[in-house]
Amino acid sequence: MKRHIPGLSQAALPTSEVPDGLYLVRVERMQFRWDKQKPYYKVQFAVVEPEQFLNTSLPARLYCTPKALWKLSWFLRDFGYDTELLGRDELDEKHLVGLQGVVKVSHTTVNGRTYLNLDAFAPAGEWDEFTLVPPASESEGAEPEVA
Repeated sequence: MKRHIPGLSQAALPTSEVPDGLYLVRVERMQFRWDKQKPYYKVQFAVVEPEQFLNTSLPARLYCTPKALWKLSWFLRDFGYDTELLGRDELDEKHLVGLQGVVKVSHTTVNGRTYLNLDAFAPAGEWDEFTLVPPASESEGAEPEVA
């Protein structure tokens, strides 16, 4: 049986089409994946801002190795994860869904595969600071006066 679902083809851009930069995102899903050498959390973000990428899916990984715990902790803190649970070293995947924050992303290609890097995090409340454009002054574009 065939079904026509309007908008399906534009539902999510491939990761390669999302440019490097800052995004206000919401956690859609987070699942633990066990790997012998590098256990990680598979994170699915949905872009909230900028508007041209609204609801674009950003898949990423946050590793849980002892060396990488600083980044996972940074992510949890800036996205507003429950401090009581974090204080007990507990990570509840259900409490993560819906959390919002700012991520800085870049892309890396290894062996022909493109990976999304999470370079930085910030609380969602700081999004406006990243998007503010300084107002144009009235004297802008005017010739400077010479004394």
